[in-house]
Amino acid sequence: MVNRLICLVAGVIALGSGLANAHGSHSSDDQPQSDDWATRHMMEEHHIEGFDAPSFFTMHDYDSSGVWTTDEVRQTYGMDDESNNGVSESRKTEAIRQVFDLFDRDNTGFISRDAWLKAVAEGVRLPDLGFGPGHHGDLEYEYEIHHFEKFHGEDATEEELTHPEDIEHFRLHDELEDAQMRLDQLEQMQVVVGNIPAKFRRN
Repeated sequence: MVNRLICLVAGVIALGSGLANAHGSHSSDDQPQSDDWATRHMMEEHHIEGFDAPSFFTMHDYDSSGVWTTDEVRQTYGMDDESNNGVSESRKTEAIRQVFDLFDRDNTGFISRDAWLKAVAEGVRLPDLGFGPGHHGDLEYEYEIHHFEKFHGEDATEEELTHPEDIEHFRLHDELEDAQMRLDQLEQMQVVVGNIPAKFRRN
């Protein structure tokens, strides 16, 4: 029973990740590929127009290690977002290799900050690999950036949050909270030894 509930929670969370990408129109996903993908990414996913190479690197160095790993490049491009579920793993691996070919010229297996800055100074840019603008935020972030900020604003009241995206977002919140409460209750229940099949009991 506990395992089933854990699976339910995981499923709802996975649904949330996909649902987050439904907030707002996301019509920009259909835009033509760009030679300056980083600028598109920063504008659409972070609402930042002015940035430099060091700040871009730091923002996407998710573990603050000073290097980009293959997983971090994958995350930045939003390859695990629901919108890219139909893309094969081999295509994603090839896309990551393309980025590393541009910025990891010494074949170290990671992209250092210095290597990034050097390549950018030489005019190298992150390519548009066809994965959209790089949806890599959680449920809350994607809802805020792609719907709430566009259609509501900081002064919005709860009564004004009536768009289908708002209703679905808060419905999902309720489902997550209910599932977590049921899981917490199950974890607090004592084990009834009599319910354990004899073959699994200690003698």
